[in-house]
Amino acid sequence: MKKFSEFMHEWLYAKDGYYANQMQIGKSGDFFTSVSVTPLFGGAIAKYIYSHIQEGKLSPTATIMEIGAHQGYLLADIIQFLYTFEPNLINTLQFAIVEPIEKLRNLQSKYMQESFGYAIKFRHYTSLDEVKQKEAFVVANEIFDAFGCELLFKGKQAYVNSEFQIEWKEADPNILALAKEFGQIKGEIAIGYEEFAQKMFNAFEKIDFITCDYGDLEVRNDFSIRVYTKHQVYPFFDEKLDIKKVYKRSDITYDVNFSHLKKAFSEAGFEIVSYKTQLAALVEFGIMDLLEEILERKGYELYKQELEKVKILISPSQMGERFKMIHFAKR
Repeated sequence: MKKFSEFMHEWLYAKDGYYANQMQIGKSGDFFTSVSVTPLFGGAIAKYIYSHIQEGKLSPTATIMEIGAHQGYLLADIIQFLYTFEPNLINTLQFAIVEPIEKLRNLQSKYMQESFGYAIKFRHYTSLDEVKQKEAFVVANEIFDAFGCELLFKGKQAYVNSEFQIEWKEADPNILALAKEFGQIKGEIAIGYEEFAQKMFNAFEKIDFITCDYGDLEVRNDFSIRVYTKHQVYPFFDEKLDIKKVYKRSDITYDVNFSHLKKAFSEAGFEIVSYKTQLAALVEFGIMDLLEEILERKGYELYKQELEKVKILISPSQMGERFKMIHFAKR
């Protein structure tokens, strides 16, 4: 019998888990991310980072780091665009990925080597415990929806037995205390936000951290836990879903409670710089300016292709409103 958070952690992060062996992103995989839609997602973030350097908020010798990098595409896109904005930056900036899974570290290292050779200063960390940096700009895309969570329903929490069946038992008082703070009687309570935020605070003397995920500040008082397989989504409690069959072979995720995330980072000592929809954030970062540059330099056909991709990221009916971007800072 396991707590649901333990069951979910093993599902995703065990040696034979989904992230180490089964994860595929994009058309041939189980799900899309903003990174897999278009490199302009990373380009907009790079433009935001570059504005910080221009305004003196970030040193040109700082570290640009990604956490939860999957294959490393987002960091590579950021590096490529920073080079476009100011070529010498890739000589002065440091680049890094925090990745606990060895197989993914190998994939990321290979991709970085193929993309940049020895033109950049790049290193891996296996955990935040290894990181001791003076100054960094850190990015993460869709990591908090993959933290283990407890399922809560009317004062009880979910356990998973050996037959992959849910059993409800009296909830841990700490889980109930968190739920009470957010006015929650049903749904997911994330485990590990507080520890992660504290490790982030301890790892850097100065840091800007932006992360993007789906969710809201208000809890729905319902279950959002779901499984993605081949771009099909199944609620976890759907009778048609065979949990044993999809276990470790498909993605499992839930909506992020951004109020919980804000609380965890605030209590760790971070300033909350901004919280916006992905639509508002990407427009502020300059994604439309990047599209205009494509039109001027590459022509209408490529502009039209990229515009259709960007619409997926910023359209309110697609990812624009459902996804949120939050910026934390330690000055």
